[in-house]
Amino acid sequence: MGQRRRIKLARTSNPTVEGAGVRLRRAFGNSDARDLDPFLLLDDFRSRNPSDFLAGFPWHPHRGIETITYMLEGTVEHQDSIGNRGVLGAGDLQWMTAGGGILHQEMPGNRPALEGFQLWANLPASDKMMDPRYQDIASEDVPVVVHDGIAVRVMAGSAFGEEGPVRDVVIDPEYLDVAVPPGSEFRHETKRGHTVGAYVFDGAGDFTGTDGGLEEFGDTTLLVFDDGDEIRVRTGKAPVRFILFSGRPLNEPIAWAGPIVMNTRAELQQAFDDLDKGSFVRPGSQPD
Repeated sequence: MGQRRRIKLARTSNPTVEGAGVRLRRAFGNSDARDLDPFLLLDDFRSRNPSDFLAGFPWHPHRGIETITYMLEGTVEHQDSIGNRGVLGAGDLQWMTAGGGILHQEMPGNRPALEGFQLWANLPASDKMMDPRYQDIASEDVPVVVHDGIAVRVMAGSAFGEEGPVRDVVIDPEYLDVAVPPGSEFRHETKRGHTVGAYVFDGAGDFTGTDGGLEEFGDTTLLVFDDGDEIRVRTGKAPVRFILFSGRPLNEPIAWAGPIVMNTRAELQQAFDDLDKGSFVRPGSQPD
């Protein structure tokens, strides 16, 4: 295919608390934003202890970003200030573009487990104040392609000739759920110049792109790759499952405060002034 991407960063996600007291693991966040441009944050909220997650994420604002929620197990009920509401279940994907401002809440269902991920992607200055929108993708609408025993759920971008359902996103993203069986190799073409990362959540695999002995990375490991044309993942006696994400860097300044990400401190201040004045979202679209 071309030049293999090598690992430039490998580390384990860290426990943290968000929302109203949700215990989760953060793979990357604020301090890593320039290395992962256009991505801002990746949270792993897998837990089989309801006390870790039932407090949920009550009403909170977003501006200037997109939030991508992918569910593996359990349910999350969501509602926002522009009238959208629904329930995300196992295998569902929600790509929410906050744009110029939205108030949002995500409350887990009373189930014995909640498993999934939330990825944040930045918006360029030209689109930060766009109208909010959703792409809600049901599990049955996410194509699954199997090649030589390797199974890929294609949510955005493409794999083995199959296109994902997410469309018209400015960073030209790819978002895949990849399962590689033991004794196999997954090779995947990537766009040169795009940021590419992987987050392992089951088993272990070698992502180094080299030949020879295996150097395996396991559950809760974040991997970020140098530039190149493809990634290569090999497995030994164990399978591996991971999220693969990529996107076009924005190369713009970042001013970040909580769930609001703009380009300047003045724009951040304007966002919080709008919240104080009740003008963060358009009139008539406040939550009930």
